[in-house]
Amino acid sequence: MTDNGLLITDVEEQSIAEELGVKPGDRLLAINEQPVRDILDYRFLCAAEELLVKVTTQAGEVWELEIEKEYEEGLGLDFGEHSFGATRLCHNRCLFCFVDQMAPKMRETLYIKDDDYRLSFWQGNFVTLTNVKEAELQRIVDQRMGPLFISVHTTNPELRARMLNNRFAGNIMDQLSKLAKASIEMHTQVVLCPDINDGAELKRTIEDLAGLWPEVQSMAVVPVGVTKYRQGLYNLRTFTQSEASQVIDLVEGYQQEFLEQWGDSFVYASDEFYVMAGKPIPPTENYGNFPQTENGVGLARLFLDEWDSIKDDLPRRISSNHRVTLVTGTSGAAILQQVVDGLNQIKDLQVDLEVVKNQFFGESVTVTGLLTGGDIIKALKNKNLGDAVILPSVMLRDGEEVFLDDVTVSDVADKIQTPVEVVDGPENLVEVLLGTKA
Repeated sequence: MTDNGLLITDVEEQSIAEELGVKPGDRLLAINEQPVRDILDYRFLCAAEELLVKVTTQAGEVWELEIEKEYEEGLGLDFGEHSFGATRLCHNRCLFCFVDQMAPKMRETLYIKDDDYRLSFWQGNFVTLTNVKEAELQRIVDQRMGPLFISVHTTNPELRARMLNNRFAGNIMDQLSKLAKASIEMHTQVVLCPDINDGAELKRTIEDLAGLWPEVQSMAVVPVGVTKYRQGLYNLRTFTQSEASQVIDLVEGYQQEFLEQWGDSFVYASDEFYVMAGKPIPPTENYGNFPQTENGVGLARLFLDEWDSIKDDLPRRISSNHRVTLVTGTSGAAILQQVVDGLNQIKDLQVDLEVVKNQFFGESVTVTGLLTGGDIIKALKNKNLGDAVILPSVMLRDGEEVFLDDVTVSDVADKIQTPVEVVDGPENLVEVLLGTKA
């Protein structure tokens, strides 16, 4: 995003823009005398049927193009990686920030702290709204940017300012109320820290956010992550089993109340809390339409439901002996054990569950998605792993076979001297085990 509009990187064939002579390398400056700052402005302003489009060509000429089109018809312009310009970065110094606890010398993208309300709307990123001015809040309203995903953490103004180390953080309820009044859909999260924003503070936050239902559609409560890289940072700890159980009891009490009032649970404890507490994952009906799976809420239930849907159709035996090792992190062990026990009922199939502790970030980090390739190699090397090792896809960078530490799946296979398969859920796991994978 610049004062000179958006750089056009591609023009669709037979589009309105191509017919008018617009070419890659030109810049889109304005539509109907409104500056085009990013892709959101472009999409919003293009919705009109009559447009006055201002473009500057590579030769420096300024064109004003009068266009009549159908409401849903686009102009055929693409801006590539320039669609948003520079990402807006976080100005908070949250006492629980996971990025501040990242190991040194990792790839640069892992240290980026984005806090961009546009990416919240576009990609579902959680943002704090602390860097959103009044004019930008109005833009969200005017352009109907919903749903938004908002990190609240607490609705106590003084406590939020302290937790985020930002004096502008305390007006969150005013911001949320303005958005709710304009019927902007929102989903919220609370990173819960023991002795800080739990207990009575959590009750206050649940009640305040529930007061903005149905515009605030959901609230996820997730435990703070604490790595071994906290030198010089705020002294945080993880929840005990008893404390995790208390959090669940509090959340489920409110869930029951909201289900009776609205037919919607509204507030959810993350799967990790249930694992910490040693409690069973709630039934499907408790999760509504599963609004916060990206936050680790309900993923275990979806996994178990998928397993339940296929387990009765499994064969009694396979044609030849087959042994594999299935890898998981600490928090996934209890969930996967149910699947492993079921698979081991198939004659001539043996599935061993290997629980790998996180040495890279520290053993207090238990989620499977934060295991590194290096830790997996250390845990499996020189072991008899059978015919193959199976890894859950959550360990890998989206769309790639690369772990957080930049170790690849091929690297793991080479080091442990065993073929490696990556699976996505119980059905895919069974396909791999039975040789029916397409």
